[in-house]
Amino acid sequence: MKRVPAIVAALASVFALSATAQTAAPAAGPKVAVIAFQAAVTSTNEFQRAYGDVQKKFEPQRTQLQSLSTEIDTLTKQLQTTGDKLTDADREAKARTLDDKKKQAQRLADDAQSDFQQQLQDNFGKVAAKVAELLSSYSKEQGFTLVIDASEQQQQAPLVLYASPNTDITKAIVDAYNAKSGIPAPPAAVPSAPAPAASKPPAP
Repeated sequence: MKRVPAIVAALASVFALSATAQTAAPAAGPKVAVIAFQAAVTSTNEFQRAYGDVQKKFEPQRTQLQSLSTEIDTLTKQLQTTGDKLTDADREAKARTLDDKKKQAQRLADDAQSDFQQQLQDNFGKVAAKVAELLSSYSKEQGFTLVIDASEQQQQAPLVLYASPNTDITKAIVDAYNAKSGIPAPPAAVPSAPAPAASKPPAP
């Protein structure tokens, strides 16, 4: 909502320039386009491939977490079913082991999640910079006066009251980027990657 005045001001300046130019030649109205920038970045073949690579890289941690989870479940059931039959020392030993396993699993999960998100963010930033560069040249070629980022998850989403479907250039940008990068689409088995975090397009 806070960015609305800036958008209105930008449109006002466009109209003002158009009115001034009328004395020299007929002025064309502003040509506005809408793009879901985050969706465009994460839909590129390059980011999808990077996402698949990161998933494979963290497979050992995922396997280790599954193994720890199984051990924790087993120890928990043992304490629940046979705890009253154990000596105090044995029961305390199993309880300590269970607690240690839980802490180990939590640390592993926290570290893996943090590293996973950081690597996704790094890849997103690299691709986003190149998509922004292509967006700039594409917009100039198409004669757009203003391009609005309509990403739903950005921190300060602009207020788009109405956008005709033919003003959305998200797919056009993704197709143009994939063609320029030459990177083929990943195998269908690889799940589509979500945006790692809310980000704004880098300055072209």
